[in-house]
Amino acid sequence: MGGYVKKKKDMVFQSVDSLQQIVNVVNEAAAAVNDSKRTIKESAIPEVLAGALGAGIGGVGSFAALYGLGVVGLSAAGITSGLAAAGAVVGGGMVAGIFVLAAPIAALAAGGVGVAAHLKNKQLRQEKERLYKEVLARHEAIIKALKDEADATQERLDYLQSLNILLQQAVKDLGHDLGVA
Repeated sequence: MGGYVKKKKDMVFQSVDSLQQIVNVVNEAAAAVNDSKRTIKESAIPEVLAGALGAGIGGVGSFAALYGLGVVGLSAAGITSGLAAAGAVVGGGMVAGIFVLAAPIAALAAGGVGVAAHLKNKQLRQEKERLYKEVLARHEAIIKALKDEADATQERLDYLQSLNILLQQAVKDLGHDLGVA
């Protein structure tokens, strides 16, 4: 493919938090391999597994976390007098004061946001790479379990197949974000 997806809107997993679904499936796959009696009934994510099995396709999706910002209010008199005083520095009134006070803050905020975004994106990419390797290993283990346990109960086989479906989708979605085939 074309390399790591850098635009958030084009990513399947846009935040570290959105990767939690993958972590849950990886943990469940580990439990499945370690306990040959485990079925969907004993699973920590039975609804997800049943849904994946019923649909026959991967049901892992991502979500974007929404963050709200609160704004502290000031009195109208305090705001107007402060803006007028700041605007007087450049020979203007309240409107000029808005720009005088906002310019250094905007410049510092833009720099800080840029640094923070870079660090978050680096962390997100590293977590995707780590999880991708983990998902591949768990997927191989589930495929091996499906072969080794071909004579298991239908409940067990359904459980393993549902994990297989979810892990396939995780490989696909993480692969998309990482730009691997």
